[in-house]
Amino acid sequence: MLFQLPEKDVLYRALLDRDAAFEGRAYVGVTSTGIFCRLTCPARKPLAENCTFFETVGECMAAGFRPCRRCHPLTPAAESDPVTALLMDALQKQPGRRWSQADIVALGLDPSTVRRSFKRHFGITFLEMARQERLRMGFQTLSETGRVIEAQIDAGYDSPGAFRAAFSRMLGIAPGQLADGAILRARWLATPLGTMIAVADQHSLHLLEFADRKALPNELKRLRTFAKGRLGIGQFETHDRLGEELAAYFSGQNARFQVPLYLHGSAFTKAVWHALRQIPAGETRSYGQLAGSIGHPTAFRAVARANGANQIALIIPCHRVIGADGALTGYGGGLWRKQKLIEIEKQFIRSKSGMS
Repeated sequence: MLFQLPEKDVLYRALLDRDAAFEGRAYVGVTSTGIFCRLTCPARKPLAENCTFFETVGECMAAGFRPCRRCHPLTPAAESDPVTALLMDALQKQPGRRWSQADIVALGLDPSTVRRSFKRHFGITFLEMARQERLRMGFQTLSETGRVIEAQIDAGYDSPGAFRAAFSRMLGIAPGQLADGAILRARWLATPLGTMIAVADQHSLHLLEFADRKALPNELKRLRTFAKGRLGIGQFETHDRLGEELAAYFSGQNARFQVPLYLHGSAFTKAVWHALRQIPAGETRSYGQLAGSIGHPTAFRAVARANGANQIALIIPCHRVIGADGALTGYGGGLWRKQKLIEIEKQFIRSKSGMS
């Protein structure tokens, strides 16, 4: 599902006015508290710079926010569905429980029905929601205390190994390897095409990848080596700027990214990445055309390797490269995402033609 939300200033005004017209259609995540709310929440209003707006609660939770205890943002979607109401109540009472399909069956529910209901209401399954809630609790504890054992307990994992494995699968690095006062920090970002992980320093973006990309653990390992072990969890202003630009991109407002990039690659690889950024949104190129544009018309295989080595998705638009016959080729984020990105960018062509 693509973002169809109004601009941020419109949503922030709706938040200040507690506008019921946005009930169930938009939610706000408050970065200073880690909480997400309905726009009608009666709590004290946050500053605009601390607000990130989402279309679904699934996106809020994927970004690491927890539900507000005053406005109960999960309740409206669940009230009309007995299945979700029952399980949301159970999750609220036992947030650290390791839920399974067997637990769902034990409650007299059909797992397939539960899956469909949660996907419809929240954009994720109940088991995914429960897992995110547990890991979020662990991440929060880890960022506050730095103690892995406390994070493991708060996340509801009996086994240290299981917690480390779950953490590593999500971030690509074991919790004990995270650094205090890190110069590179990883942050989760929700997008219409799934959760992404952004790694940045105070000035530049080093990595932007979909969380399920297979190459992500190795990419993070290389960044950790580059930073001499000083890779951690958190955010810089770079992350905030990136979030705003991603929102503008997915909403069809702007396909230009201005966030500074730190590129990790050879001179040839960087030349390929620079050429990728010259492809206008809504257009595509073949590997041969891309090779010709950098003055190496026969180096299309090397160009393909450089394309695959890109670790700053969307901003360095490797998804705009297709086969010479017009067919989609490999994409680290999955061919379905490549197709969706190409479709998304068609709106920028229509926007430009409408202005001419």
